[in-house]
Amino acid sequence: MAELKTKQTDASVDTYLNTIEDPQRRDDCIAIAAIMRRVTGHEPKMWGSSIVGFGSYHYKYASGHEGDSCLVGFSSRKSEVSLYLMLGITDRGRFLGQLGKHRAGKGCLYIKRLSDINVPVLEKLIAECIADIRHRGGQ
Repeated sequence: MAELKTKQTDASVDTYLNTIEDPQRRDDCIAIAAIMRRVTGHEPKMWGSSIVGFGSYHYKYASGHEGDSCLVGFSSRKSEVSLYLMLGITDRGRFLGQLGKHRAGKGCLYIKRLSDINVPVLEKLIAECIADIRHRGGQ
């Protein structure tokens, strides 16, 4: 079985955040880190070279593939911030309709600016994601 590329590292979250060139994006990512830290109760850790993750859980698919992942996280990408927090949420529509300007993928939300979204709704979405992972047996 291939080794997972995205795993928790000892790299510095502060160094990663401080190297984000765009000042607005950097400020948004620092604020997102504070939000996720507050909601999850976990300290941020780097997962791979570019994902700031909070907490962790172990997963195992029916295929036998298994591994560890962060409960929630984010990454500054070229044109957006990717928020990794929708794994397993079955009724995410009730949150997304109130969230504000975003794009949604299967397991991610993409935002341009934190000011484009409703932060209290984001906080509820983060909490729901964690509850859903725990409910599904994520350790």
